[in-house]
Amino acid sequence: MTSFADGLEVAVLVPCFNEEAAIDKVVRDFRAALPTATIYVYDNNSSDDTSGVAARAGAEVRRELMRGKGNVVRRMFQDIEADVYVMVDGDDTYEAAVAPALVEKLVAENLDMVVGRRVETHQAAYRAGHRLGNRVLTGLVGWLFGARIADMLSGYRVFSRRFVKSFPSSSREFEIETELTVHAMQMRMAVAEIATSYKERPPGSTSKLRTFRDGWRILMTITNLMRNERPLLFFSLIGMALVALALILGIPVMVTYLDTGLVPRFPTAILCSALVVIAVLCVATGLILDLVAHVRREAKRLVYLQHPAPRARRRGVSGSG
Repeated sequence: MTSFADGLEVAVLVPCFNEEAAIDKVVRDFRAALPTATIYVYDNNSSDDTSGVAARAGAEVRRELMRGKGNVVRRMFQDIEADVYVMVDGDDTYEAAVAPALVEKLVAENLDMVVGRRVETHQAAYRAGHRLGNRVLTGLVGWLFGARIADMLSGYRVFSRRFVKSFPSSSREFEIETELTVHAMQMRMAVAEIATSYKERPPGSTSKLRTFRDGWRILMTITNLMRNERPLLFFSLIGMALVALALILGIPVMVTYLDTGLVPRFPTAILCSALVVIAVLCVATGLILDLVAHVRREAKRLVYLQHPAPRARRRGVSGSG
């Protein structure tokens, strides 16, 4: 453990589903990398002996019966009390040896989240569909929310206590990483990335991520987060689309009227008028919900401010000794 984490309670959180083949090495590697940390393995109702293997390796094993990584992360964040949280998947694809550097960067620079940016060490570690999907979705979140993270879907992250306790999760499955990233951006938290090796799974361990299904879920999560966190932009885009449609349909009607003084297509004219009215209502709705979103962010900010930064917490512990 680095000197920056002395006096801090560090928790390693490992969400797991059917990782009997990998979890022993994950627990042992993180115990070696962070010897004073408590390692919590949350078994997501596995059908194999994940819990038994993790317990024999020295982890504190807990269960979450509701299937889905988002449900597990929400439960972990609710239950575990610590100063620094290290979250990592239980599939032995991430480098445990870099964990002290992640923790040190969080504490030394007073950050709220440090992401382990994946660097492939094996060709089979990262399927082409996953790589493309990650780039597209990360770019979309960067454009919509100003995210400054190159690997938004990484499952290897370190959090401050104030991040964890102010995070209102609603995800059920693999959308959780998107939600974590957007929460940090909307709260204007200090974040960083550190490159970490990303290798293929060990024999007997299989990926639970399904490219198209989970990619669609993540895309829908981004849409919902945009509606909830940036409603003015969301509803303004809808309004602009409606106005554009009204113009496309209405210009021929206007041209005919200017040429003949007649409006032979009343249904089209009425439809165009209705589209413009709906567009105005969309913008008005966005303005109202934008105020609501601002109030929600302020409420989360108050919860965030109730907890000290890791470095301040360390000084308090050191000073009391």
